[in-house]
Amino acid sequence: YIDGANMNAQLGLTSPGIIGADVCHLNLHKTFSIPHGGGGPGLGPICVKKHLAKHLPSHVVVEPSSKGPDPCGTVSAAPWGQAGIAAIPWMFCTMLGKQGVLDSARYSILNANYMKSRLEPHFDIAPTNKNNKCAHEFIMDFSDIRKKTGIVEEDIAKRLQDYGFHAPIMSW
Repeated sequence: YIDGANMNAQLGLTSPGIIGADVCHLNLHKTFSIPHGGGGPGLGPICVKKHLAKHLPSHVVVEPSSKGPDPCGTVSAAPWGQAGIAAIPWMFCTMLGKQGVLDSARYSILNANYMKSRLEPHFDIAPTNKNNKCAHEFIMDFSDIRKKTGIVEEDIAKRLQDYGFHAPIMSW
């Protein structure tokens, strides 16, 4: 399973199926500029390899062509998602074009590794790959700061917002 909420490092370079995922939920909220937070709106297909297709849901009003012989029933009132939101990723891809989408993946990898290299001397960074590189994001470990000062991840995120920076995703 791959949580496809952030596919920035894969666009045009690889795909969930190529790297071994049997299931991927392509929630379009990060990669394709859908608004994020506040519980939605979420949008995106659940992609499966052929051997799992028979378990895809059906729908009570419109029977999708992807419905398998052993469907799990309806999981959403709208069989194709929220049309108003679906226009945003379509515009994103259309405006960028094939090369622009590919470049956005490359820039996300470049930017993440630049930020990682700048922050590494000052913070604990969780291990990445054998070349000390990351894809589109990396993990900072603030447990020592928390132990020494009582400052937690939320405090750091809120302080970043005080200075106009979008706070990163934090541990759950």
